[in-house]
Amino acid sequence: MRSKFLGPRYLQLAKNWIPTAGMWGTVGLVWATAWRLILDWVPYINGKFKKDD
Repeated sequence: MRSKFLGPRYLQLAKNWIPTAGMWGTVGLVWATAWRLILDWVPYINGKFKKDD
């Protein structure tokens, strides 16, 4: 059904763009939410922003 709606060429292009769209979606999610909460799980960045307690 999707191939009738989009056509085989556009279906292949959409499949090729899925990883890129996923990456930009993740970047957008980190940007729009509490970035510090998410980036505390990344090892290099976690050591960069130590809390002064």
